Amino acid sequence: MNVNNECMAMLLAGGEGKRLAPLTNRLAKPAVHFGGRYRIIDFPLSNCVNSGIGSVGILAQYMKQSISGHVGDGSAWDNTDITILNSEDQKTGYKGTADAIFQHIDFIDSHQPEHLLVISGDHIYQMDYKEMLSFHKARGAAATIAVKEVPWAEASRFGLMNTDDRLNITSFEEKPAKPQSNLASMGVYIFRWADLREALILDAMRADSSHDFGKDIIPSLLASEEKIIAFPFKGYWKDVGTPGSLWEAHMDLLQGTIDLNRPEWPMYTPSLSVSPAIYVEGKGEVSNSIVQRGCRIQGDVEGSILFHSVQIGEGSTVTDSIIMPGARIGRNVSIHRAIIGEGAYVADGSSIESSDDNLTVIGAGEFRYSRSPLRRTRPSAMLGDVRTGS
Repeated sequence: MNVNNECMAMLLAGGEGKRLAPLTNRLAKPAVHFGGRYRIIDFPLSNCVNSGIGSVGILAQYMKQSISGHVGDGSAWDNTDITILNSEDQKTGYKGTADAIFQHIDFIDSHQPEHLLVISGDHIYQMDYKEMLSFHKARGAAATIAVKEVPWAEASRFGLMNTDDRLNITSFEEKPAKPQSNLASMGVYIFRWADLREALILDAMRADSSHDFGKDIIPSLLASEEKIIAFPFKGYWKDVGTPGSLWEAHMDLLQGTIDLNRPEWPMYTPSLSVSPAIYVEGKGEVSNSIVQRGCRIQGDVEGSILFHSVQIGEGSTVTDSIIMPGARIGRNVSIHRAIIGEGAYVADGSSIESSDDNLTVIGAGEFRYSRSPLRRTRPSAMLGDVRTGS
């Protein structure tokens, strides 16, 4: 079933991703690497391809060259019609998620969709949007929101809602300090375009609006007594907005909680021109890990994910860690439970270790030398300037 004639997608990819720093110091959050060979944005784009949605507008803003450089002409996504859109106001940019869609009403109108899929570019999940669209149409809803139960301890990070026994949404609250529900919005919406179009125009006229879907558009539709329903999603879904959650998602991948090799649901991403050989030299050993092309391994790697062109020096040990593309680990280095950014260098003899409730992160291109463990941060925190000792 190709839904291109009745539904198109708009992908929100403009967020700065401050909580994911220092990994987002040089990249937009959706362009952050994931799973050895992908970027986070590959997940919603692959979902669109596999769901038969042939037209996608990508709303880029922060570090937009990292998005456009990865997506290119869209040919890697089965020649899907992908357009990267920029804000009409280059000085102020998008004022919010709803304003981002509002600024491109003419672009959407040119495709004449009956329904509009609005998705975020910073979540890890595999979802058939056709099923959600069929549910949305069958219920005659003005809007449908994909939802997932989340742990109560994390609920305040999300837009939360209550529903009746027919999945009609009765209330919606964006990131409340004291959650009354743990039914979270996944950042996946389907709207009747005519209804959303009108709501966006009215919202743009309101001086007191933050022009946000969760804070303004959904509450205004509820206040107008429009039918808004929840679409429960049972599969794997992870908001990777912090280094800790990004690390956890990678460990889920290693444990098989999420499968990126399903023949019926292929993952799309541009091909890499990297040597296919993986070198394990001397006494180097690799176990329970994902290792990509072009890596040179002279140490021991366990329970880790190595992106392409990573070098592990002689006598070094890497466990439970994520090593981004082109990172170089020197000789006699010990790394445990860390994220090493793209092109970073960890000098000979360094020790980078974290405990079970703490995570060490080194940003892209950074140089680190430490004879003792680096300063630790909690997984949900940012790690900016890391001070090391000799």
